[in-house]
Amino acid sequence: MPPCRLDQLAVAVACALPALALSESGLGLRSQQALLPVPAKIEAPVPVFIDADRIEGTQDRETIASGKARLRKRGQAFHADWMKFDSQSEVISAKGDVRIEQRGELLEGSELRYETATDRGFLEKPRYWLMSRRIDLPGGEERPGFGELDGRGTAERLLFAGPGKYEIRGTEYTTCAPGNNSWFIRAAKLDIDRDRNIGEARDANIVFFDRTIFYSPYLTFSLHQERQSGFLTPTHRSSNTTGFEVIVPYYWNIAPNMDATFYPRYMTKRGLQIGSEFRYLQPGWKGEMRAEYLPSDQQIGRDRWGFFAKHQQALWSDWNGTVNINRVSDDRYFTDLSTLLTVTSRVHLNNDLSLSRTGRWDDDGFYQVGVLAQRWRTLQADLSAPLTPPYNRLPQISLLAQKQHSQWGDFDFSGANSSFEHQSLVNGNRTVVYPAWSYPMQTSYAYLTPKVGAHLTHYALGANNTARLPDANRSLPVFSLDSGVTFERNLDLGGRQWINTLEPRAYYVYIPYRNQSLLPNFDSSQQDVNLATIFSENQFSGQDRINDANQLTMGGTTRLVDSSSGSERLRAVLAQRFYFQSQQVTLPGVAPRAKDSNSSDLLAAVRGYLARNWFAEAGWQYNTDQKQTQRFNVAARYQPRQGQTLNVAYRENVNLLRQMDVSAQWPIDGRWTVVGRWNHSLRDNRNLEALAGFEYSDQCWALRIVAHRFATTSSAASTSVFVQLELNGVSRIGSNPLDVLKRSITGYRPHDPRAGAPVEYNVPGLF
Repeated sequence: MPPCRLDQLAVAVACALPALALSESGLGLRSQQALLPVPAKIEAPVPVFIDADRIEGTQDRETIASGKARLRKRGQAFHADWMKFDSQSEVISAKGDVRIEQRGELLEGSELRYETATDRGFLEKPRYWLMSRRIDLPGGEERPGFGELDGRGTAERLLFAGPGKYEIRGTEYTTCAPGNNSWFIRAAKLDIDRDRNIGEARDANIVFFDRTIFYSPYLTFSLHQERQSGFLTPTHRSSNTTGFEVIVPYYWNIAPNMDATFYPRYMTKRGLQIGSEFRYLQPGWKGEMRAEYLPSDQQIGRDRWGFFAKHQQALWSDWNGTVNINRVSDDRYFTDLSTLLTVTSRVHLNNDLSLSRTGRWDDDGFYQVGVLAQRWRTLQADLSAPLTPPYNRLPQISLLAQKQHSQWGDFDFSGANSSFEHQSLVNGNRTVVYPAWSYPMQTSYAYLTPKVGAHLTHYALGANNTARLPDANRSLPVFSLDSGVTFERNLDLGGRQWINTLEPRAYYVYIPYRNQSLLPNFDSSQQDVNLATIFSENQFSGQDRINDANQLTMGGTTRLVDSSSGSERLRAVLAQRFYFQSQQVTLPGVAPRAKDSNSSDLLAAVRGYLARNWFAEAGWQYNTDQKQTQRFNVAARYQPRQGQTLNVAYRENVNLLRQMDVSAQWPIDGRWTVVGRWNHSLRDNRNLEALAGFEYSDQCWALRIVAHRFATTSSAASTSVFVQLELNGVSRIGSNPLDVLKRSITGYRPHDPRAGAPVEYNVPGLF
């Protein structure tokens, strides 16, 4: 058989090995610009196609191609100035402008040796681009094989170590787009496993603008920012309560549904704290646990610790259980050791165990049974503002049931037996049952719902009964009538069609008076009068006080709805309660309402989009007896686009607080963004919270510097400084301010200059 020799053809010529096969119509092969992914588990022999300016060789042995040589095998394409293919060993040798396109990867180099059967070999002086497995193009066209850039780099040598595995020697690796070398990892050796989505660098330096900012003898990272075991980038921050601190976390990816994090934390003012967090998720149960230990705090000279756990479990016969544990060594644990306002503000720690079961009651009803054992730990961090611990419930057994009947109305039942325990207040057992029947009558534009019920309570008192309160029973009939109407009209405003609604509502309640002054108060408190509570039977929370009532609540809502989209653009609400007789039931130590007062405060609220990108809301509570404003809140937010937000709010509560609150996230140009918040008490002339900082974001990295100060007690404050460098796709170095920014600035989003526009990577030969 003579050698296969094809010289200087004007079109691409294919030489198929081991046998040459041309179509009867001539050279019918068509060059495929985009590579196709390899289908799984193909066992049939895969043909090899070669085209070049010049091809020569021996059938069943070797083929030599030169001049724009290209070898194609399903899912792979090799390009070079000169190429040799040994069909027996399936080895490709190539020199001069070598380029490989395979499995979403593009590699270029000066010399190649590659075993196609084992995916092993080497590439000298490589440049490599690692891409996602797919890309979505405009118009919905999908081009398989390539996608967004995961990473790229240059190296001295690249070793192919099997399918999707590379050992890269003397490399510089980055996730920045070509032409942008703001940062990179310089490593003596970089192992990349595309199947496991892991990169492992040894003797690694992180270089940022030609300066080494971090060194590690061993560094791992995820190619797609997915979970993997290894040391996370150390974080550091500064606080006036802990000093300068450094945290070196280690993450253990135990299983897809289980992980753990260990985080030693060194604080210059406190010492070395050891912490760990464990999370787990199973089909029938899930939870998380966190433990912290600080031996011999340098400020107070004793050990400090915290333990927190939450577990949820699906049990037998539709029963479910939860466990919450929150324990700390002392009252100032959070105040001294945390730099987050949401943590330092915790004063009551809940510890409970609960069981519950929900089931069907025929086809039109359900029931829920619950058992709760609950114990509280109150943290008295501010001695100038003493706190009374809540009652423990050891235990509480409850039952809820509801049954709907189209002909006979709805039946509701709630009941609970609770055992209350307190160190200094009266203990006791309380049994409450509340059966009720209602009959909803409703049309498309109106409704009327009468309801009758009986609130029955029994008290059996125990320890700490210093006032010698007797055991007692209480029975209260309850009657209510709820009604409402909806009116609609079409409006033409500014050339747009709107629907304007008017929804008046009337809610009447009658409950006779029962003297409850000799009953203990385990869990009742005065409910705040607002639009969520004014249409309710009882002005007290809990079950120990049930108000007497002969009252009518009147209110109305109006809405402006966009006819085309159905979205609500504006809503206004007005409501007030009117008393036909004075209420007499009060909490211990609270005077009853004045007899000449025949109405509650007037409540008004409005919220909606006042103009393009402007959202505003306001609430007003006005005492009609004293002719003065009790409470007034107003807030506005301007948000022309994501990542650009300005919030302004004013809050006033008569004789209690007057606060001004301003926060913002505002881009200065395409990359600089300033962030800040100022929450000031005008009444006390004191800053409650202040935050200031900036973000600088490039396409592959971001820098955040934020200073944060907030009041922890009436006379103390905590100050922290966060500095974070985020290297996209690899790590975050420094202290993380994102949680603080999201909580402090409504509408905050991490700045991304690429948002709203696709990122294009001009990689040679990619498309």
